[in-house]
This record gives sequence, structure tokens and C-alpha cells, in this order.
Amino acid sequence: MNKSLHNKGYNGSLMAVCLAALMFGFEISSVPVSLPVIEKELHGNFKDIQWIMNSYTIACCTVLMAAGTLADKYGRKRIFMYNIILFAITSLICGLAYNMPTLIISRFLQGLSGGAMFICTIANLSNQFPEAKERAKAFSVWGVIVGVGLGFGPIIGSAIMTGLNWRWIFLIHVPISLLTVLLSYRYITESKDSNSQKLDVWGILFLAASVFSLTYFIIQSSDAGFGSAKMVLVLLSSVVCFIIFLWVEKKSSYPMFDISVFRISNFSGAIMGSIGMNFSFWPFIIYLPILFQTGFGYSVIFTGFCLLAYTLPSLVVPPLAEYLTLRFKASTVIPSGLFLIGAGFLFMRYGCIVENASWKTLLGGMLVAGIGLGLTNTPVTNTATGAVSNDRVGMASGIDTSARLITLAINIAVMGFILINGIFRNIKKILPGHLNIEELHSLAEKIISGNNSFINKIGIPANQIKILLANTFGDVLLFGGLGVWVLALCSFWIFHLKQKS
Repeated sequence: MNKSLHNKGYNGSLMAVCLAALMFGFEISSVPVSLPVIEKELHGNFKDIQWIMNSYTIACCTVLMAAGTLADKYGRKRIFMYNIILFAITSLICGLAYNMPTLIISRFLQGLSGGAMFICTIANLSNQFPEAKERAKAFSVWGVIVGVGLGFGPIIGSAIMTGLNWRWIFLIHVPISLLTVLLSYRYITESKDSNSQKLDVWGILFLAASVFSLTYFIIQSSDAGFGSAKMVLVLLSSVVCFIIFLWVEKKSSYPMFDISVFRISNFSGAIMGSIGMNFSFWPFIIYLPILFQTGFGYSVIFTGFCLLAYTLPSLVVPPLAEYLTLRFKASTVIPSGLFLIGAGFLFMRYGCIVENASWKTLLGGMLVAGIGLGLTNTPVTNTATGAVSNDRVGMASGIDTSARLITLAINIAVMGFILINGIFRNIKKILPGHLNIEELHSLAEKIISGNNSFINKIGIPANQIKILLANTFGDVLLFGGLGVWVLALCSFWIFHLKQKS
């Protein structure tokens, strides 16, 4: 009887944690396929769809370290359940949003609760399964579910949009959240840490302000101008906030980021891998649906199927990555994985600029990039947490996740900037003297959003629009590919420093 109750509690608590992890992963990878439709229905623009993703990402980054500390102090189960309820409420608001500002603000609030919920899954797993064998099994299942949410998110999101509408991509979280709360209440055991550290409020605020300011500068500068007083002030604010953040972390008795861990070569090399994965792979998933739907004219559901080639390898390859790490060490596997991501992006670039570009010409590159991510993802986390002492594992995990989210937020903005300005330059050559700069920028955004009625009035042939989009996406892919190769070299060099010492 006791064994039966134990197994029931094991399964119930694991299911609760995995459902929360599934929602978190699904919310990242399912939303991109809906962005072109949301933009049209809510009468938004290209910058709005960037903020829909970045508001969620920046919010997750902001709350990440705070949630862990609050969970330790006030109860891991309590904070977990509170944030699941908040995630349900904010998802409901997202699904009922009637304009872009409402959706963007509710996405930020959803990101706050989602990031806290995700961090609490790790804390509750660690407490719920204290025995090494059970904990390893639980974290293995948890990792698979996170991968399922990320890997199958695009096709599930496409299916939801085809059968219902985009709103249900958010609304689906409401019943799942209620089930998760019930399971958590019934099966998860409350736990606290009497020696929990104080909350690093100033570190959290200044880091969030720095990331937000830099993201705002990149996204909004095409309208206001890079040299305008407003944008210069925003950029200066980002730099100042980051410098203050470093000073606060150095002086704090309870720093959110203990900067001294970066002196450990294995840790720094792994974090460079975190940055590399989110420099190109995950930011580009925001824009791939635009290429497939607006550039190639594919349906939402077909776009979702195409994206499986991009995301599924990251779910299948990790066991191979673990085997290779044991045999050749992370110092070889992580840079090699980054190199494959870069190679995949350069293959996709070639697939974009060839004649009659289509999903077929991009397929090989998407698969290679996905394999590269699968080789990198798990070794990065294992190496970063394994490079520090046990009492610093939580902080190492937090730095790893923060590095991913910060890089993701910034490069969503950078890739969007390259895309919008590339289209602007090309249509300026096609329509010299016909439109002023503001009208050309507006036209560039309408081309990205697939506003064909407006484009037809201008008189640009549909085939020329397709070529223009494909070539501009080629520029984005070139940036992503070469950038991640540079980061692969940096990661290899940092790992190699340890071999010399």
C-alpha cells in the first residue's frame, strides 16, 4: 500500500511539473506560426510582432533569478502554484486581446509568470525526488517533455490555428493550467530553504533595464533614426544600466550573478555555447513562418510541418550528444554543434537565393541546424552546472538560462532590423523617387506582413516580391551563420585555455 501511494505521488508530482514545462516550451515555439495572422487580424505592424515575442522573453529573463529565491524563501510549491494560476490568467488575457498593445502587455505578464513557473519546476523536481536514481529519471522525463513542447510546438500551433484560430494557442493553457494546479496541490510536497539568500532586487532591475533598452533601441531606431537624441539616450541608458549591474553584482553579499565563476574555463566555454544557440537558431524561428507564408505562399499548417525539420532534430539528437560528450568531451562537442548550426544557416542561405527557392531548397539546411542544436543544448547545461560546486549549481543554471534569453531577445531585434532594412534598400532601388523614406519603410513592413492589396497598388509583381524576400532572408541567414561560427571559435578557444593551464 505504501509503495502504491509512493508511486501515485511520484507520477502525480512528475505529471504536474511536466505539464508546466510543456506549456513553457510550447509557448515559445508555437506562437511564431501565428504571428503573420495576428498581425493582420489585430492591424499591427512588423515591430509589433517582434515585441509579441520579445516582451515574453525579456519578462522571463527579468523574473528568472528572483523566482528561485522567492520559492526557496516562501515555499517552492506555493510559488509554483501561484505562478501557474497567473500563467492561466495572463494566457486568457492574451487569447482575448483585441489590439496589439493589449497583447504585448499581456505577453509580458505571461512571461513573468511563465519564467517563474519554469524555474519552480526545477526546484520542485529537486526536492520531490531526493534519491539520485529517481531524480535522474525524473529530470530525464522532464527534459523530454520540454523538448516535445519546443519540437512539436509549430505543428501543434498550426493545427490549432487551422481547426480553431490563433487565440486558442493562448487559451489552451487555461484548462491545462487548472489541471496542473490540481495535481500540484494534491501530490507536490511543500519545501523551503531556511538559509535562502536575500533577493538581489537591484541586480534584477538594472539587468532587465539594460536588456530592454538595448532591444528597444534596435527595434525602434529604424523609425526614430539611430542618431536621434531619443535613441542615443536609450542606448546610453542600456550601457549605463549594464555597468551599474556589474558594479552591484560585485559589491552585493548575495549577487544574482557571481561574476567570478566566469574564470572557470569550462563554465565560460559552455555559456558561450548558450549564447551561440540563441544567437541564430531560436531567433530565426520567429521569422521562418514569415518566409514560408508571405514569401513562398504556404498555408499555416504546411508551414508548421516544414518547421518540424527545424525543431525535431533537437529532440532526437541529445542522446547522441551525451555519448559524444563522454567520448570526446564537451570542449569538442559544444563548438562542433555550434559549427553545424552555422553550416545549416549558410546552407539555408544558399537555398534562399537559388532560382525557384522553396521549402525543398531549405530542407537540408534546417535539418543540419537542428542537428547542431541537438548536439549543443544538453552538453551546455550539463557542463555549465558541472563546472561549479554543488552550492552554486542553481546560480550556474540561472546564468545559463539568462544568457539564452538575453541573447534571444537581442537577436530577435537584430534579425528583424536586418530584414526590414534589407527590404527597404531593395524596394528603394525598384521604386526610385516614387516614395519618400517613411513611405518606403511602411511598404517594407507591408511586404513582410503579406499585405498584397497594398503591394498591388504600388505595381510590384508578386514574383519580384518573392525574390526580394528570399534575398533579404539570405542576408539574415548569412548574419546568423557567420555569427555563430565566430561564437563556436570563441567557445573552442575558451575551453582550450583550460587545457593549457
